Amino acid sequence: MLNLVDLSRTDLNLLVLFEAVLEERHVGHAAERLNLTSSAVSHGLSRLRRLMNDPLFLRTPKGVVPTARALELSAPIADVLARVRNVLSAAEPFDPASSTRRFTIGAPDGISAVLLAPVLGELARTAPGIDISIRQLLPTPGETRPERAWRGAFADLDDRVTDIAVIPTGQIPERFHVGGLYDEDFVVAMRAGHAFADEPTLARYCELQHLVVSLGGDPHGFVDEALARLGCTRRVALTVPNFMFALAILAETDLLCALPRRFAAMHAARFGLESVDAPLELTRFRINAVLPKVALMDAGVAWLLVILEKAQPPLPPAGRSSATI
Repeated sequence: MLNLVDLSRTDLNLLVLFEAVLEERHVGHAAERLNLTSSAVSHGLSRLRRLMNDPLFLRTPKGVVPTARALELSAPIADVLARVRNVLSAAEPFDPASSTRRFTIGAPDGISAVLLAPVLGELARTAPGIDISIRQLLPTPGETRPERAWRGAFADLDDRVTDIAVIPTGQIPERFHVGGLYDEDFVVAMRAGHAFADEPTLARYCELQHLVVSLGGDPHGFVDEALARLGCTRRVALTVPNFMFALAILAETDLLCALPRRFAAMHAARFGLESVDAPLELTRFRINAVLPKVALMDAGVAWLLVILEKAQPPLPPAGRSSATI
């Protein structure tokens, strides 16, 4: 990216400035993050533009947007900075017991709600100064190809918005490291005492009304695909944007909802819900922790990956479960 002559004459802090503006999409916000003035950041961008022979960032009423050249440079620059940071951090190795870093994990709430409690328990025991941010992830509405459905998660990783994404797919681009966490399937959840629990047949399942978790409001999901293969349909009476919201709605209605088995086992009882095995074969999902391969050079991120790999709860047994059993 830089030849030897350029490197000898260039302040590598300009790459840090590039990174901040790319992530913030705003000169003023990048300046605050770097403890610089906006004019200093603008001056640095001018130097970068001359160096790269490209505008890099274009002004908009809400901030700046990167050019195609800036997006091309983002991964190589992130790689360079990660390597430099790793070299510098070698003088002071990452120590979870004394670290005060904040890590960001991206995941659907049906996954984060399963992993978060054991992760926080481990942090309390071994890393009391470390903080965690959870970024909600859901697949892109209308996308059936996994590598496209989760492209937002991959973009967040590339842009370093998240440190690790935990998503239910094995279709991961080659530039990422993949750590398998657990396999997940789905159960049918409903309020305690619902008649479907005593007659969980396919015919009855199709007759009743359903709730679907969908960020964009699309009522058609993988359950409908499975039903279509059997020549069946169902009525989706309601969609909600996340699984925790679904629990509250199920408690007050006669709706049915397909929920991840571990998620239902951990959280359904507090809402007075019960669950049964689905009366049809549903897709099983592999839950994977995903991060850029270069991020493994960061000892803190590598440590977090190990914590996630240890956090998975045991798979609850198949069959009927409820708050009263």
